[in-house]
Amino acid sequence: MNANVVYQKDVPLKDLGGGVTRRVLAYSPGLMIVEVNFEKDSVGAVHTHPHCQNTFVKSGRFRFTIDGEPVEVGPGDTIAFPPDIPHGTLCLEPGTLLDVFAPMREDFVK
Repeated sequence: MNANVVYQKDVPLKDLGGGVTRRVLAYSPGLMIVEVNFEKDSVGAVHTHPHCQNTFVKSGRFRFTIDGEPVEVGPGDTIAFPPDIPHGTLCLEPGTLLDVFAPMREDFVK
């Protein structure tokens, strides 16, 4: 079998500070899925990257700023970010995001 099977329980959380933790789940050169957990009022600073990113709100409520425009999302909502668009978030209710990147974020595994 050539599949990369990753069991969440086996992957330690990386503390990013400020109430945010990250767990890199399965990935291959072309695609990566990442779990990001937020405490209430924690912030994902506005940033850009050359990757396509889709975000699924697993739980919680978030106010994203996307290219300067605010948008509020909750459980089950999704966002597709094109490459190089400024985006960030404020956590309104504790929750978890699942981020999918194409290609993979090499900086997350170094």
